[in-house]
Amino acid sequence: MLTVVCLVLLLWMLRGVITWATTQAQWAVIQVNLRLFLVGRFPQTLYWRTWIVLAIASTLGAITAGAFFGKQQLTKRGIALFAFIISVFLIVLPLDFTSRLWLLLIAVLLFVGFWLGGNFTKVLTPWLSLLWLLSFPIVLWLIGGGFGLQPVSTNLWNGLLLTLIMAGVSIVLSFPIGVLLALGRTSNLPVVRWFSILYIEIVRGVPLIGILFLAQVMLPLFLSADVRLDRVLRAIAGLVLFSAAYMAENVRGGLQSIPRGQIEAAKALGLNTALVVLLIVLPQALRNVIPAIVGQFIGLFKDTSLLSLVGLVELTGISRSILAQPQFIGRYAEVYLFSGFIYWVFCYSMSLASRRLERQLSN
Repeated sequence: MLTVVCLVLLLWMLRGVITWATTQAQWAVIQVNLRLFLVGRFPQTLYWRTWIVLAIASTLGAITAGAFFGKQQLTKRGIALFAFIISVFLIVLPLDFTSRLWLLLIAVLLFVGFWLGGNFTKVLTPWLSLLWLLSFPIVLWLIGGGFGLQPVSTNLWNGLLLTLIMAGVSIVLSFPIGVLLALGRTSNLPVVRWFSILYIEIVRGVPLIGILFLAQVMLPLFLSADVRLDRVLRAIAGLVLFSAAYMAENVRGGLQSIPRGQIEAAKALGLNTALVVLLIVLPQALRNVIPAIVGQFIGLFKDTSLLSLVGLVELTGISRSILAQPQFIGRYAEVYLFSGFIYWVFCYSMSLASRRLERQLSN
């Protein structure tokens, strides 16, 4: 009876949502402001840079996926589904002819990258980390300009573009800092151990919005008048410092799961402490806490929405700006549903990738 009642309620709610979405919702607010949602006020003449950045990230992501999940080769059904999704995007999205060509090129790069990763796994796997690290400065150079490219002020980095930059940089920087803090908390050196403990407990006792306000308002007060840190850099510093403390505790849980006997056996074989940590302890510890680490990454990605409260116009901030347009006042449901859908796509993708990676490493 409970199952029947729940199904009836779900069908009733689903019918109401479909009726509203097809007859009452004004999706023109999404169609008209799609560029604002994605890249904000980034100069339209420089959109080719964002397309190149997307192509680089897509290719590396496809190669990585192919290398890790190479056993699951592309089937005809998978290729047909991929082609269908790309066709829908090309037809539905309000893009000009140049943007459609870029999207088609990226679709081809995704297919080729997955094929390369699946068929040349042994050759490409040792170089994946280096490729990702090298792509990071290239991406920042393309977005920010300089060194021969027209500079683009960070005030013009808005929408999903700013959200991805902030989340990506913060994740890359907070992970190694969190690992070092976790190792420091388990260290036998009192100074290192107590510094790590104090940092972790103090930061975890302060809300993220407080740290962001400190980074935006208080940090400039401690610097000389000649030093002016960019608002984006200050926000990244706040996110990194906050996330590193939680990451340290996740990694520490993995370190405690390693049996003491393995460490003693490694030392008996003649390995020093550094090699024991790098070759024996950390690989197993990180594998054990993959769900917790990815959960922290997902939380960090969603926490970027708080940046709108300190003056940065990321995805949530640009949504509020769009709602201030006179012709779209009151379209809260459409705008926030679209923003929520974007957050869900990226968060679910990270969750799916972590589950696949966990299953792959457990084999």
